[in-house]
Amino acid sequence: MSTDTFKIKQLQEYYGKILTGNKDLQANACCCTDGNQTPSIRAALAKINPEICDRFYGCGSPLPPLLDGSSILDLGCGSGRDAFLAARLVGPAGYVIGVDMTEEQLEVARCNIDSQMKTFGFAKPNIDFRQGYIEDLKALDIADNSVDVVISNCVINLSPDKKSVFSEIFRVLKPGGELFFANVFAGRRVPARFQADPVLHGECLTGAMYREDFRRLLRDLGCLDFRQTSSRRINLNNPEIEMKIGMVDFYSVTIRAFKLESLEDICEDYGQTATYHGTIADFPHFFDLDDHHRLITGKPMLVCGNTASMLAETRYASHFTITGDRSTHFGAFDCAPAASKNENEEDCGGACC
Repeated sequence: MSTDTFKIKQLQEYYGKILTGNKDLQANACCCTDGNQTPSIRAALAKINPEICDRFYGCGSPLPPLLDGSSILDLGCGSGRDAFLAARLVGPAGYVIGVDMTEEQLEVARCNIDSQMKTFGFAKPNIDFRQGYIEDLKALDIADNSVDVVISNCVINLSPDKKSVFSEIFRVLKPGGELFFANVFAGRRVPARFQADPVLHGECLTGAMYREDFRRLLRDLGCLDFRQTSSRRINLNNPEIEMKIGMVDFYSVTIRAFKLESLEDICEDYGQTATYHGTIADFPHFFDLDDHHRLITGKPMLVCGNTASMLAETRYASHFTITGDRSTHFGAFDCAPAASKNENEEDCGGACC
């Protein structure tokens, strides 16, 4: 048995038999924090059966706006909480596919389909769950360029072959499609001696990617720019686990990336502006593209070429007016997060400031 196969068997055992609910988790990495949920997500969550939530493990709330009528793929859907939330948000005209490798988790999800559709008031299911591996979506009949949005909640870190996972994601996404996922990342590479520990792996720690390795992986796959929407340091809250692996700093991070060919590897200045119309549900006054791009309703704001593409070449396009093109280049655009700027630095008036 290969090392990767052994790890997968360990995970199936951990999530299928050892964990009977999120109360059995031994650290805080996979404990979902839902403080940033929008009113629409909170309303949908109130309609999710308690059994589904009890068997749910996640580290964030990876559901972007503007999902009505969309096709959604949830990688590592588990008992189906986020998949059912997405099903409610896409409505009867949309469709959701949940993928997981653990039979016990999928049994919970499938047993709740009919009752959730009745609760949502849908005449027929707009969701299905498929057992398989997120490294090989082709085996699950998920076609090229077929999905509007890919979501995942604290699962990709568990994969022994992350390159295949992200390669598959960008294969199935439609041009302009969005990847929006929460995951555990590490501030340094996790020492190899911990890789065989089933608890540390199952608790989403040993598989956590070093942030810069993640950046390099996406770059090699052709995704030259991605955005962080939120990040919090994880307090493991378990003395035994902290004694083992406490030298590594772990973070729960939510990432947004798009399948776009027009992105460059740094932010470039073309003199473009973006004006948000205030028309995205739950965001009447501003829209946060990421943790340092707040687009204020009605205010033309300077943006880099990559940000302009993310707003103009995706499903967000009708909610923004973009001025300018890439015919004239003015050099690099300062897209540093606001927290990294010197307090005495002059406000540039752009969305990144």
